[in-house]
Amino acid sequence: MFHKSKKEKNTYGIVGLGRFGHALAMEIAASGADIVTLDRDEEKIREMREYTENAFIVKSLDKKTLSETGIQNCDIAIVCIGEQLDVSILTTLNLVSLGVPHVIAKATSIEHGEILEKLGAEVVYPERDIAIRLAHRLEASRVLDYVQLSEELNISKLMVPESIIGKSVQEVNLRGRFGTNIIAIERNKSINESVMPDYIFKQGDILFVSGSKDGLNRLSEWE
Repeated sequence: MFHKSKKEKNTYGIVGLGRFGHALAMEIAASGADIVTLDRDEEKIREMREYTENAFIVKSLDKKTLSETGIQNCDIAIVCIGEQLDVSILTTLNLVSLGVPHVIAKATSIEHGEILEKLGAEVVYPERDIAIRLAHRLEASRVLDYVQLSEELNISKLMVPESIIGKSVQEVNLRGRFGTNIIAIERNKSINESVMPDYIFKQGDILFVSGSKDGLNRLSEWE
């Protein structure tokens, strides 16, 4: 059974080691955080035991079985089961009922996500999010990456438009033109998170900008 240590870092429980769950578990383990992993596949659990001693083979995801693993002692639990809707929903419900402070659940459709939200989980749509990011990269060659946080708020990573090189942030006024805000500017692999109004845009700058989908699209197409 997992018991949380006195480390300041968050502890994570991951239920389901499919492609999404496995990749997530590996990334979290690499960060040095404590993780608990659950899956019915012995081979997958055996592999995860190289990274955490808290890897459990579970044939059922009822409340009693989950409780026996100690996953309720985690700060965050992520349900990475998408295809089996009934199992996804019941597991999410059980984790919320066990008192896990923050439950995140993978959804495969809007309807699935709405149910999970009503149970008290934060919902993620991995396949949809990847498609959105790829679509934006294909639509605008200047866009290096794109993250949709909500319908109203998105973050775009893009090369500085040629037309604003040599001009200041205040002079260009991206907020007034597109309703977007500069979060940071990367130059020569160094990131400046405190961009002042008198900053002069330079060749090679990479901008991290937040705003609506429409505003970011118009910015990415700006010559």
